[in-house]
Amino acid sequence: MESKPNTTIEAPRLSAQSGSSDRMPITVSLVEDIRGTRESLVKLLDGTASLKCVSAYASAEEALRGMAEAKPDVALVDINLPGMSGIDCVAKLKVQMPKLQVLMLTTYEETGLIFDSLRAGASGYLLKNMPPDELLQAVEQVHAGGAPMSMQIARKVVEHFHQIRQPRSDMEKLTPREQEILASLAEGYLYKEIADQLGVSLNTVKRHLHAIYEKLHVQSRTEATVKYLQRR
Repeated sequence: MESKPNTTIEAPRLSAQSGSSDRMPITVSLVEDIRGTRESLVKLLDGTASLKCVSAYASAEEALRGMAEAKPDVALVDINLPGMSGIDCVAKLKVQMPKLQVLMLTTYEETGLIFDSLRAGASGYLLKNMPPDELLQAVEQVHAGGAPMSMQIARKVVEHFHQIRQPRSDMEKLTPREQEILASLAEGYLYKEIADQLGVSLNTVKRHLHAIYEKLHVQSRTEATVKYLQRR
């Protein structure tokens, strides 16, 4: 991975403390190795009444030793940490604290890292260049059961699923053997002849035909043949 810039996150200008004074603040822990960024995040979180930073760590190893005692509601975790990666850290933290809500806060937009983070147990993925107000809202959202993501990250997730190849037709749902039987059927072979060609029993051919009819949403040999010829 490329080296990270020293990111400074400025606290938003607030006319009044946000949140209700009679509500317990959401507690947050940080795992960020760059001191300036870590200190900026602590200042940002403690600048609103609805959130409170209860611990901050410079490495995954430190977090694994101390976060269980701090008992935060939410953890903000960077990916590129010295030693153990943030993704591995999240996986281990979720074993220690299954109810912990984790937000990745990083500069990396690679699709692989996004999905590795989510598989490890993260509930959201944020970029460090997002507006401070949105970061604070994301912490509140994940605590409320949401899965916040920076706009660019959400788009990458959507594009990933768009790229997953779906069957273009019912015909592509058939197995190779089912396609072979249907092709023979369309050529006019009888069930017994198809069974002899394939070296299987007549009952086996009939079972395959039943599956073919279900997948093609047809009721007869004629309908299946027509559908096969139309989509070749």
